[in-house]
Amino acid sequence: MQTDITLRKGEKVLIIDTKYYTHTLQVQYNSKTLHSNNLYQIFTYVKNRDVGNTGNVAGMLLYAKTEETITPDCDFQMSGNKISVKTLDLNIAFVDIAAQLDKIALSHFGEVKEV
Repeated sequence: MQTDITLRKGEKVLIIDTKYYTHTLQVQYNSKTLHSNNLYQIFTYVKNRDVGNTGNVAGMLLYAKTEETITPDCDFQMSGNKISVKTLDLNIAFVDIAAQLDKIALSHFGEVKEV
């Protein structure tokens, strides 16, 4: 299994799977929901990495922002591991894209000191 991005700091690991769809959310029974196959995929990555069930491995689905008004931004627990769904706006200056990515890393790992 090949993940898109894996970040590590000490014992903590964040596995990020990037996605792009014209419609980020799917419609089921008149409700907009996340693509369940994407959730199963990131959950599988996380559980295969966290073989000791430490909870130190988290997963994130990172969607490219589209023209849709609703953009995923949530965190939840699945079997002891944090799973996040975030949206990244790629239609802005690179410095602002970098800031969005830094915010993701900081939210997961806390303060990161430069060496």
